[in-house]
Amino acid sequence: MAEVDGLRIVPGYLDRVAQAAMRDALPAVFARAPLYTPRMPKTGRPMSVRMSNCGPLGWVTDERGYRYQPTHPLTGEPWPPMPDRLIAAWQDLADYAHGPQACLINVYDANAKMGLHQDRDEDDFNAPVVSLSLGDTCLFRIGGTKRGDPTRSVRLTSGDAVVLGGSARLAFHGVDRIVPGTSTLLPDDGRINLTLRRVTRP
Repeated sequence: MAEVDGLRIVPGYLDRVAQAAMRDALPAVFARAPLYTPRMPKTGRPMSVRMSNCGPLGWVTDERGYRYQPTHPLTGEPWPPMPDRLIAAWQDLADYAHGPQACLINVYDANAKMGLHQDRDEDDFNAPVVSLSLGDTCLFRIGGTKRGDPTRSVRLTSGDAVVLGGSARLAFHGVDRIVPGTSTLLPDDGRINLTLRRVTRP
């Protein structure tokens, strides 16, 4: 398939020390915003990932639909602040003047996956989406801006970064599968994906 303008994959963006530091910042987030199982709109079908957020806003999904909100859907408490390391990664990778407002945290076990989708619940498509991978390798699928466009699969390993900007900001993408046993970073194996987003227009 042809490259989509604005797609940038940065292999090994986080070295092992930086990966460990990012991992170690997450328990404090989960203590205030516990992982939960999100549900699909209308059907209420549970997704295969567990999810949390940090930052002023968090992305959620349930029978009411996809949306951003300032509170955890189960506890009703505000999302905790983003760790400084996440904000620094945005400043380094995003090439955007304003800071991120949400960091969606998806936790994949060996059987979890994510169907092809667009990130389009934000008001500001000029800001990129910045994604960081921790833990086991995944098969990441990326296509064009139409669902029927050709796709290709890329292996994302622990420490890799993906930036969806420009024409790729609305590219369809997903995770076909996790490759178990490919990383020793996480004590319970699996993969954690941290997705930084700007939600509202500056």
